[in-house]
Amino acid sequence: MASGQGSTGNVIAALCSFFVPGLGQLLQGRLLLALIQFVLAGALWVVLMGWVIHLWSILDAAMFKPR
Repeated sequence: MASGQGSTGNVIAALCSFFVPGLGQLLQGRLLLALIQFVLAGALWVVLMGWVIHLWSILDAAMFKPR
């Protein structure tokens, strides 16, 4: 089963993070990072800077390599 960068699981996680920041990390089992990204994105959207965290969330989910 492929579990590295570019694997099907990472693509699905990146797509989930596209819609909800942190959801991809949650699917990958990284609860703390998912919570941080979700809260930061929500807080920063108030000042129209949430897109920064949103992009970070997508890229992080896509490039995740389990140890």
